[in-house]
Amino acid sequence: MQSKVNSFAAYWDRRMLRILLLGIISGFPWVLIGSALTLWLQEDGLSRSTISWAGLIFGVYAINFLWAPLIDRIRIPFITNILGHRKAWIVTMQFLILVSLIIWSFLNPIDDLAIIITFGLIIAISSASQDITIDALRIEQIGKDESAAMAAGAATAVVGWWSGYKLGGLITLLTAEWIQSLGYSNYWQISFIIICSIVILCNIGLFFIPEAGTNERSQSQQKDQSDIQDKIGIPGVLGRLISWFMATIVSPLFSFFKKNGVTIGLSILGFIFLFKIGEAFLGRMSILFYKEIGFSKSDIAFYSKGLGWITTVTFTLIGGWFAIRSGVVKALFISGAIMALTNLMFTYLAWSGKSELIFAAAVLLDDLAAAFATVAFVTFISMLVDRNYTATQYALLASIGTAGRTLMASSSGSLVDWLNGDWGMFFIITALMVIPSLVLLWFIRKKIILNEA
Repeated sequence: MQSKVNSFAAYWDRRMLRILLLGIISGFPWVLIGSALTLWLQEDGLSRSTISWAGLIFGVYAINFLWAPLIDRIRIPFITNILGHRKAWIVTMQFLILVSLIIWSFLNPIDDLAIIITFGLIIAISSASQDITIDALRIEQIGKDESAAMAAGAATAVVGWWSGYKLGGLITLLTAEWIQSLGYSNYWQISFIIICSIVILCNIGLFFIPEAGTNERSQSQQKDQSDIQDKIGIPGVLGRLISWFMATIVSPLFSFFKKNGVTIGLSILGFIFLFKIGEAFLGRMSILFYKEIGFSKSDIAFYSKGLGWITTVTFTLIGGWFAIRSGVVKALFISGAIMALTNLMFTYLAWSGKSELIFAAAVLLDDLAAAFATVAFVTFISMLVDRNYTATQYALLASIGTAGRTLMASSSGSLVDWLNGDWGMFFIITALMVIPSLVLLWFIRKKIILNEA
């Protein structure tokens, strides 16, 4: 058990500034394919169901583990030698996001919906791909035996992610409304050009994050592959292909189940899949809910993005401290229960009608729950991974969690329609969705093996 002073001291480590920037880079693309794309389509007259199904592009986050081994092994020509393996991949994906934003600025949802979704998908794939290396680079900033620093790093990464998402959303929504107030009908398209500057600034900051171990990691991976080839005894090109596949794909999976056992391993994966589904259902429809009950883009920007950022940062840092003090499993139980209860605030808002005070309170409590749950969740996954397979294992575990949040939540708009627009009942259902994961966690709580040295 860490003392209170030591628990907070972990945040003053200068490595946390680097992790903060990595979190910002990871969070900002969600503004583009979440808030911005949702409002852009809604304000051009598309239905709730169409918008929510367009959210299937988030599904790529659920499957990025499929190409994580490739990103872990393949070096970007020239750029890797200059920046390092991890940063080379991040910069390349940021470039694709930048190009997609520029192309969006020439399109409109009525005539070019398929093209818009296509480049939204490119943004999502690029974002999901860079997350593989961002998470690995974050974990590799912390030593294997620094459990307090790992929890603080997880909290800082979450703060960075929410900063990229909340502040990025604040800037994006206010920019769009300002340009709209000037009388431009293509205000979203102009906004996309302006917010390209955020992507550029993030990449400038990335150059100041040190990366070590690129060559050592490459040599270690090659040695593992050679050892496997020697064991299977197949010479030549076929032997190299088989050993590469096994070292890249099979070894990380085998390591996870060898450590935890098949039954507990599958139970852990089940918990990760289920834990944040209710939060995702609420989050996917929250922007539309705010608009339908009468809040403007500036209202949403101030309360949900601006105020939400302040509360999320505060509660995330407290959540990280709590995870250090109490242990990550206990933090998951408590944050899951809070997450379910706070969803009911939105039921009260839906049934009581438009109220800025209730809106602010609902956002405050939702951000508290989301911050506690997210930092506990990220810490949990970070402590599960085998450091020999950081990128691949973390991508696998995070992708399973994302699968629950994105694939299932894509039906959230259809659920609201099925309920005939009864937002209050919708939020009650989202509150109940966390219960199965907490029941599963209760049965495996004493059998989970974490890296808590």
